Amino acid sequence: MSKEFIQSILARRSIRKYTAAVVSSDDIATLLEAAMAAPSASNRKPWHFIVVTKRETLDSLAKAHSYGKMLFAAPLCIVVCGDIRISSRYWVQDCSAATENLLLATTALGLGAVWLGVHPRKERIIAVRNVLKIPMNIIPLNLISIGHPAEEKEPRTQFDSARIHRERW
Repeated sequence: MSKEFIQSILARRSIRKYTAAVVSSDDIATLLEAAMAAPSASNRKPWHFIVVTKRETLDSLAKAHSYGKMLFAAPLCIVVCGDIRISSRYWVQDCSAATENLLLATTALGLGAVWLGVHPRKERIIAVRNVLKIPMNIIPLNLISIGHPAEEKEPRTQFDSARIHRERW
């Protein structure tokens, strides 16, 4: 295992401030490819991704999500959604794995991102669904605000040995 890869994981931080620079379509494609490389229960892959780059839509999402004010400055938002017709049981886990891959890829590309939870908050689901015209069988799990960082945070570990149990509790 490469120490560089581990350092990239530790460098992943929630970034809420962005420059005005756009995220390239090549970088967006890389992010989506990384997201879809995630593990999925029974390989069902219930995920769908809504790529939002239009300022009007980004601003509408910023207004719709009570913690989404950084979207007023972000040049990109990727909305991770799950199709409950494909997987009603494990869509949250599958889409969460895809989200983590997306966040790690964002860091590896030198971009910044923050995860904004939507599911299971009904009012957030409805608000995001209304802005993006999402069908009823598709549930938005989160909004990922992405851009070129205008803030820098040091890599860190959140290792806590008190959370580790060996063989039994």
